[in-house]
Amino acid sequence: MISEESTKIGWSAPSNIALIKYWGKRAHQLPENGSLSITLDKSATTTFLTFQKKDEKVEKISLNYYFQGERHPKFETKTARLLHYLRSEMPFLPDYELVFHSENNFPHSTGIASSASSMAALALCLVSMEEIINHQKRSKDDFFRRASTIARLGSGSASRSVFGGIVTWGCNESIAASSDEYATPFQLHNGSRLNHIRDIILIVSTKVKNLSSSSGHALMNVHPYREGRIKQANTNLEKISNAIRNDDYLRIMEISENEALSLHALLFTSASDGLLLKPETLHIIEEIKQFRESNGLDLFFTIDAGPNVHLIYYDDQREIVLPFVQQRLSRYCENGQWIDDKIGTGPLLLTPETDS
Repeated sequence: MISEESTKIGWSAPSNIALIKYWGKRAHQLPENGSLSITLDKSATTTFLTFQKKDEKVEKISLNYYFQGERHPKFETKTARLLHYLRSEMPFLPDYELVFHSENNFPHSTGIASSASSMAALALCLVSMEEIINHQKRSKDDFFRRASTIARLGSGSASRSVFGGIVTWGCNESIAASSDEYATPFQLHNGSRLNHIRDIILIVSTKVKNLSSSSGHALMNVHPYREGRIKQANTNLEKISNAIRNDDYLRIMEISENEALSLHALLFTSASDGLLLKPETLHIIEEIKQFRESNGLDLFFTIDAGPNVHLIYYDDQREIVLPFVQQRLSRYCENGQWIDDKIGTGPLLLTPETDS
C-alpha cells in the first residue's frame, strides 16, 4: 500500500567533456588517475524523482525508471544497484516508492558522457530527498560535495557533472582540496579565456558503442600499459593545471589532444571491439589540424570513449569557426548533426525548494 501524499524533485545536470581522461578504477568507483573536465551548458539530463511513503515497511527498494517517457529496464537495474549500495547511509530508501523520469537532450551511450549527466541528476535528486526526509538542510558546499560522492558511485565521471566550469576529480598534489571521493571545482581567474570556452560536438554516430565505458575501465586492470597510463595522466593533469593558471592555451591544446589519442590507443589495445573511432572521426581530426595551422588558431579537439569529436575553441574565434563547421565538418556527421555548446555553470534545480 502507498500513501496518497507524494513529493516531486527535479534536477537538470549537464554533461561534461574531460580534457584529462579518467580511465581505470580501483576499489568502489575510485579513479586510478586524476582527471579534469569542462562542464557543458546545453547538453544535459533532466530527472524528476517522485517519492511516496509506503504504508507497510518492506525491505526491498521499490523503483520504476522511465527514460524518454518509456520504462527502461537497463537504467532501472543500474539505478537499483546504486540504491542498494546506498542503503546503509540512506536507510529510508526502502520506506518509499520511488519513480524516476529522465530525459536527455543529446544521444546516450555514444561517448558524450550521458552516464555522467544522468547519474549526476539522479544523485542531486537523492540528496534533495535526503534533506527532506531527515529535515536537515545542508550548506551549499556540503550539498554538492555529497551529491558528487553519490554520483561517483553510479558513474565516475558523474562526480564532475554536479559542478560548473572547470572541474577536477582525483587526488593530485598540484590541486588543492582534490579528492578521490568527490570532484572539486577548479578556480579560474576573471581574465581567463577558459571562462568563454566553447564546444562543438560533432555527431559522427548515434549508435550505441560496441564497448561500454564500464567494460573499458575493467580491461585496464590487466592492460600491459596500465602503470604507464596512470603516470602519464597524473603528469598531464599537473601540466594542464599549470597551463590553465598561466594562460598557456597552446599547452592546453597539446595536452588535451595527447590525452584524447592516448585514451583511444588504450581502447583499441584492450579488446577486439575497442576500436571506437570511425573513418569520419579521423577525417574531422585532420580537417581541424589543417584549419588550425592555416589560420594560426589555438582551438583543438578531444574525444571521449566513442567516435564523436568535440571541437574546443574560444568565443573570440566563433566567427571563423562556425562557417568551418558548417562547410567542412558537418559532412562527416550523421545526418549533418552537431551540437553547439559552451562552458556551463552547473546543475539547475527544477522544482521549488521544499522545507526540510
